[in-house]
Amino acid sequence: MKILKKLLKEIVSWLNTFLIAMPGLTGVKLRYLFYRWRFASCGEKVCFLAGSHIHNFRNIRIGNDVSIGFNAQIYSNETQEGITIGNRVGLNSNVMINADYSQGIKIGNNVLIGPNVVFRAADHVFSQRDIPIRDQGHLAGYIIVEDDVWIGANAVILKNVRIKKGAIVAAGAVVVKNIGEYEIVGGVPAKVIGKRR
Repeated sequence: MKILKKLLKEIVSWLNTFLIAMPGLTGVKLRYLFYRWRFASCGEKVCFLAGSHIHNFRNIRIGNDVSIGFNAQIYSNETQEGITIGNRVGLNSNVMINADYSQGIKIGNNVLIGPNVVFRAADHVFSQRDIPIRDQGHLAGYIIVEDDVWIGANAVILKNVRIKKGAIVAAGAVVVKNIGEYEIVGGVPAKVIGKRR
């Protein structure tokens, strides 16, 4: 039984690697068919472009009409709440959503996420100088993105942040604290630079 389980896991791994690289509309359709049943839940019209990597499908819920761009990475290992992505969400190329060792990440409806955006809901602990940082564990946090938010290219969203409805995060911003409704933020660290009228 153990050998059969290992063999099945190996076959799934090979199939997954083959599907990740498959180009064109055929790749999009096959990835959806193969991935859909592996998620905690997955809606209709979900598009996974080539190169997108998903880790721990069972901790991820995806709504309807979601586009996951080229080479996107979604991690949900050892997380309390997993990852929830709402309806009509667009993740551009090279987006990383990393909920490993965290309380989870939630993305609302009608959210636009530009290329190279990073979500990271946990930090490394580094308080003890006599122990290597990699051996000190993680400090778990969460990220919540409400509806109708636009996050520009190369932005970084760090733990314990809530981005409220209608907000805009400028390209290259590093978000370390909450953003209010319809606020526009930019810079490192991100500060309010305007408000949607």
